Amino acid sequence: MAGATGEGATGPGAAGEPREPREPREPRETVKKACELCEAARLTTWYHEDDVCWVADCEICAVPMVVWRVHGTEPPPEARRHMVEELGRVADTVLGVGTWSLDAVMRQIPDHFHAHARDPGWWMRRVGAVRR
Repeated sequence: MAGATGEGATGPGAAGEPREPREPREPRETVKKACELCEAARLTTWYHEDDVCWVADCEICAVPMVVWRVHGTEPPPEARRHMVEELGRVADTVLGVGTWSLDAVMRQIPDHFHAHARDPGWWMRRVGAVRR
């Protein structure tokens, strides 16, 4: 979470550094058709991916978000902890250490676990009052 650092990670794919697009993965049994998060389309900057999750800028909110690779709402505690740590590493780099908060309320896609790293100005940017 906030305060975590990505010490030791350098180069493409390090926390906060964009990665080169890769070919889509094979569909899994845990992927639900017509779920935008399961689809994992690379429409924004991606910062991290592994077998548990991926972290990219949210297409709607323009802040880093983490997405569980399994279609569901309740990841096991160790998977959730891992996802929050990965989001924290990216958010510290992109938004700044101590400048963001975790928002795990799944508003627009309530049936697939994901969480956002929110900086204080995200809502004003979303409604168009302030540009980054």
